[in-house]
Amino acid sequence: QVQLVESGGGLVQAGGSLRLSCAASESIFNMGWYRQAPGKQRELVAVITRLGSTNYADSFKGRFAISRDNAKNTVYLQMNSLKPEDTAVYYCNANGFISGGTYSTFWGQGTQVTVSS
Repeated sequence: QVQLVESGGGLVQAGGSLRLSCAASESIFNMGWYRQAPGKQRELVAVITRLGSTNYADSFKGRFAISRDNAKNTVYLQMNSLKPEDTAVYYCNANGFISGGTYSTFWGQGTQVTVSS
């Protein structure tokens, strides 16, 4: 079982920036971020592989940047030019083959991001 611990959410004014962090208890190939706004479905923000390959949902290209530190098993999401519509719970996701050879998917507990106008 991989544990994911998120941090970095909070309240920010429109136009501001936040950086989210998610630390995994062990190395896992794919890590990423999703978000869920009130009354909406959870949606992909961005993902990154252990090799550094990234994929972003179109809505976030240019404003958000995903990165990871493999030595720390940590993925980051730098969010710039935040808008009130970015208000959501942001969830860390990790998936891949873990010790024991099982392919699994894990979710963090979520961190609230609130952008005020």
